[in-house]
Amino acid sequence: MSPPYIGPAITSVVDGLKSQPMTLALVVINLALLGIIWFETNQIFSMQSEINALLSKCVDPEILRALGLLPKL
Repeated sequence: MSPPYIGPAITSVVDGLKSQPMTLALVVINLALLGIIWFETNQIFSMQSEINALLSKCVDPEILRALGLLPKL
C-alpha cells in the first residue's frame, strides 16, 4: 500500500515501471548518458580556457593589433 501523500499519477508511473523493468533501465541509461555528456562538456570548456590563458601569454598584443586582429587602443 502506498503512502497517502503520493498522488495517483506517481503511483501509476511506479506501477508501470515495476511491470516493465526495461523502461526503467532505459531511463537510468539516458540519465547516465546526460551526466557523461555534461561532465565531458565541462572538461572541454575548462581545457579551452586553460589553452586561451596560455596562448594569451605567448602572443604579443601589439603584433595582433598591427595585423588588425585586435582593436587599437
